[in-house]
Amino acid sequence: MTIDATGSTVTDEAVRSLDTTADPRLRELLTGLVRHLHAYVRETGLTQREWKRAIGFLTATGQACTDTRQEFVMLSDVLGVSMLVEEVNSPDDPAATASTVLGPFHVTESPVRAPDATIDLAGGGEPCVVDLRVRSADGTPLPGATVDVWQADGNGFYDVQRPDAQPPGNGRGLFTADAEGRVRFRSCVPSAYPIPTDGPVGVLLRAAGRHPYRPAHIHFVVSAKGHVPLTTHLFVAGGDYLDSDAVFAVRPSLVREFVRTEDPALARTFGLTGAFRLTRFDLVLERT
Repeated sequence: MTIDATGSTVTDEAVRSLDTTADPRLRELLTGLVRHLHAYVRETGLTQREWKRAIGFLTATGQACTDTRQEFVMLSDVLGVSMLVEEVNSPDDPAATASTVLGPFHVTESPVRAPDATIDLAGGGEPCVVDLRVRSADGTPLPGATVDVWQADGNGFYDVQRPDAQPPGNGRGLFTADAEGRVRFRSCVPSAYPIPTDGPVGVLLRAAGRHPYRPAHIHFVVSAKGHVPLTTHLFVAGGDYLDSDAVFAVRPSLVREFVRTEDPALARTFGLTGAFRLTRFDLVLERT
């Protein structure tokens, strides 16, 4: 059969070519992708030069990916796609903690940490204690839940970005909730930081006149038997960029105060001396 490759028929032919796709969901996804891409080309009047440049950009994005850097994740993040996927798949139970993006720095395995351990191995900023409670949406504590934690240091860098200045696993930890569903650890107060801009994503942001900054936050992936896994953030209240996160991930329910305390007795209970900041946060999971 000869294909009439005009604007009105090439889309139909491309879609029909997918009819033999055995997996129904894959066929649905590919069909939708083809239809939307073709509609985009028609709507914008895309030129050959522009399409060649787009292919070059995507090629460079792939080439920028390494074992410790995920440029495609950053591209998805800055275009808002990552957050949209989270919204589409957000918990049905309104009592559950809101989900947010995974981000591009969950690229190494977090070391297992003991209760009350520190994840700040480099002494990179103002000390803080994070006191978490993992529970079901009905209020039931979830002992044995796992909480994977990672964050930037006080200067805004992850361990994989500055291996010369941070030991491996700095700012990371895998914790297990106790009998009351609690997880507590010591760290430093994270700071706002720019996502890497020395690759294709940085070129895109500069062309769009956008800043690359994320507000200060801590990442969590939480899992418990019989519950939907949760990927979320804890944002530091009062910081910069809460209203202009480069990856659109801020939700008001995830913003918490890091309260300064100078109580020496309380500091001793956390293995600290001197002033520190304390924040408390409930991680609420939806039942499967």
